[in-house]
Amino acid sequence: MTNAEYIGNVALSKSGRDEGRYFIVVGIINENYVYISDGDLRTMEKPKKKKIKHLNITNISAYEIKNLLQAGERVSNSMVKKFLQYMNSSEEVWLPYV
Repeated sequence: MTNAEYIGNVALSKSGRDEGRYFIVVGIINENYVYISDGDLRTMEKPKKKKIKHLNITNISAYEIKNLLQAGERVSNSMVKKFLQYMNSSEEVWLPYV
């Protein structure tokens, strides 16, 4: 996957204060750094600069957000937050003991 393809993908932070938190890649700086946002602590107006090697970039893509970013249009913090909340809730599956 090239760096340009990272935009709009969900990434899990592997290190730092935000370790274990999910973000969406919202910008590419160079081959080593990207901008990430969670719509809450790291807003779209002030995304976090993070090394790619400190992220686990998933194959999960927020296509609507990706299309808006590539078109140069504004993405709201609530849109990012809602996508990440949906993603987190869909990962947790409760199975009763049989």
